[in-house]
Amino acid sequence: QVQLVESGGGLVQAGGSLRLSCAASGLPFSTYHMGWFRQGPGKEREFVASISRTGVTKYYTDSVKGRFTISRDNAENTVYLQMDSLKPEDTAVYYCAANDKWSAGPLARDSKRYDYWGQGTQVTVSS
Repeated sequence: QVQLVESGGGLVQAGGSLRLSCAASGLPFSTYHMGWFRQGPGKEREFVASISRTGVTKYYTDSVKGRFTISRDNAENTVYLQMDSLKPEDTAVYYCAANDKWSAGPLARDSKRYDYWGQGTQVTVSS
């Protein structure tokens, strides 16, 4: 049984930082590209970042470039999202997801391309 479990969310003031983690089990982690998505209040789920199997290729949505960093540790079966300079508009439930085909570009941004999802972790940024 595949499980993706996010952690690290919380309440932070604008300008602060959080580090999200997503621990994977039940799948050959190093063979999957990983992504982070988020869904804010009253909004559709949107792509945040993705990382290739080896960690070499990283891809970000424009609104988080220069502020967020995606990384992974294949030995620990974990993917991370370091979030700095947080803004109130970053408030959302953050989800990690896995797919075995697309690491970057328009297809990696498409949530329908992902095979497995975590349950999400809430991030709230106060102004």
